[in-house]
Amino acid sequence: MTSKVPPGWRYLTALACLLPVTLAALADDARVNRGDDPFMQVSKAIANCPTPRGPVETEQEWLDEAHYRIERGNSCWIAGRCRLSNSYAYDREIAESTTRRLNALNASLQWREHTSLWLTIQRRFIYLDGCVTRDFDKARFVSELGETADVEKIIDRTTTQP
Repeated sequence: MTSKVPPGWRYLTALACLLPVTLAALADDARVNRGDDPFMQVSKAIANCPTPRGPVETEQEWLDEAHYRIERGNSCWIAGRCRLSNSYAYDREIAESTTRRLNALNASLQWREHTSLWLTIQRRFIYLDGCVTRDFDKARFVSELGETADVEKIIDRTTTQP
């Protein structure tokens, strides 16, 4: 005795079989802060300043970057320039110090009134993204921010044209 499959059931069965594969592929393509790198907005005075992507990446990007990230993280300790064995281990501490430093800098630079900024902290580097007004003393701000404890470098990626 053969049973007749109602129309559309074959399609639904095939779809049900593909659904787990599709969901897994979507999960792999999801952009996530896989390294748990500090990423924070610190000011928002300029309207229409686009939010940067920040330290998010797909699973494949994370895997492609893994060896390089390990190598970069350990190199400062091997060279004797870090007290911790991995430069990424400083990031949470630097994020806290940077918050205090920015509060102190606002008194003399009034940077909050002239910027919409996001910071990404990775391996003792501070990536500065966002927008600044044309009259803002960005060079002084970057220099002063660079004096935060354990910061190795500030990478300025700001613009005056949102």
